[in-house]
Amino acid sequence: MPKLVLASTSPFRRAILEKLGLAFEVCSPDIDETPLGDETPGQLVARLACAKASKVVEDYQDALVIGSDQVAVIDDEILGKPGDHDSAVAQLQKASGKTVQFLTGLCLINSATGQTQSETVPFLVHFRSLNSEQIENYLQAEQPYNCAGSFKSEGLGIALFERLEGEDPNTLIGLPLIRLIRMLEKEGMPVI
Repeated sequence: MPKLVLASTSPFRRAILEKLGLAFEVCSPDIDETPLGDETPGQLVARLACAKASKVVEDYQDALVIGSDQVAVIDDEILGKPGDHDSAVAQLQKASGKTVQFLTGLCLINSATGQTQSETVPFLVHFRSLNSEQIENYLQAEQPYNCAGSFKSEGLGIALFERLEGEDPNTLIGLPLIRLIRMLEKEGMPVI
């Protein structure tokens, strides 16, 4: 059985992958994540997911390497990680009463065969109409400054939403497990 390697330093992706009960290693991919000039958000996450996996594959002879990348999009604009309180307030004000699309690029590379599987998985978050007090209370409680879209759906962030729409709630946190399981099975690594 080949090694399973997660090409990510995200503690969120690591926790999601642990749900499968498979042994895996984590390796940090050092890549340039700057968007290309004419790249759509979907093309960006697909490219970056594969770039992360490709970078890590170089260090493994017989492994299945998982790469993933995610962006949040509202009104055709990519929302990055806010980094600070004021940026998070601005992101949540912009999202209030609107739908934010999360696109997660997923790539699995078999280092022994060179076989690459890649998908981009969408997930929609419909926000409630939020007032300034609700935004401030939420940000003080969770301080989600390293999360795209300025929230943690697995925590109190759920209170910001009207509804969620997608095939796999793990996609919203950054790793679409349903799709990953199918990819692993195609490479001969059954999960159950």
